[in-house]
Amino acid sequence: MLVYLPIAEMSVDAFLIVGIGLMVGLLSGMFGVGGGFLMTPLLIFIGVPSSVAVATSANQTMGASVSGLIAHWRRGNVDAKMGGVLTAGGLVGSAFGVQVFALVRQVGQLDLVVAAFYVVVLGIVGGLMVAESARAILRRSKQMRRRLHEHFWMHGLPFKMRFRQSRLYISVIPPLLIGLGVGFLSAIMGVGGGFILVPAMIYLLGIPTGVVIGTSLFQVVFVTAAVTVMQAISTQSVDVILALLLMAGAVAGAQFGAALGARLRGEETRGLLGVLVLAVAIELGVGLLRRPENLYSLGPAL
Repeated sequence: MLVYLPIAEMSVDAFLIVGIGLMVGLLSGMFGVGGGFLMTPLLIFIGVPSSVAVATSANQTMGASVSGLIAHWRRGNVDAKMGGVLTAGGLVGSAFGVQVFALVRQVGQLDLVVAAFYVVVLGIVGGLMVAESARAILRRSKQMRRRLHEHFWMHGLPFKMRFRQSRLYISVIPPLLIGLGVGFLSAIMGVGGGFILVPAMIYLLGIPTGVVIGTSLFQVVFVTAAVTVMQAISTQSVDVILALLLMAGAVAGAQFGAALGARLRGEETRGLLGVLVLAVAIELGVGLLRRPENLYSLGPAL
């Protein structure tokens, strides 16, 4: 069944889009991430313009994260104070990212920049996740233990604040900078940033694992909502029909993914996610090096 996407200006198979949403939702539920880092490349692979894929993925990530935030909030697993600091940095970063996104789109290099960001960011994150998972499995086999997080130089920074839910007394500068970076990536890559934010909150800030996911979703919801609004105003590239089709599949897929993820150990889950992230990065990298079928093309002037 073909459906016309007015913003993308193309017709797509509705079942294919719902299927993509279902698959990403399955992986999201299994691995505990928003799935935007997979959604955007998959949309680009099937021919959706990069600008529409990025902006619409941010919208879909926001919608998919709301229900998760509500569930964690009811369980008391959200540090609203920490989430507010992360969100403040994220809003600044996303505002800057949207401006960079619009500028790159205007000069006609958006496809290249988005693909390059994905290759670099996913390559680094995927490699680190696979390495960390391998070390964790090795430690488990040798019955070794280590501290959850160490104290670095940044813990001596000024402007300290007490975060009671996270049981921390640290400077607000690191979470602000982390939020700023994630917000920027949300605007450029159309991701919620959970695949970067969650490890940073655990290993850099030392936030207890029990409140990490809920607090991460707090930041993701507000930052992706801001990115969606700014993208709609600045670039007019949010396709609501595409977002609704993706959400329909993602909501169902997340339920099955959560059940499957419960059967895997934490280090095994991180390792599988790392391999998946690396696979996406490699495919995009090969696409950058592959000779295009048409060396030249004509299109409407911007």
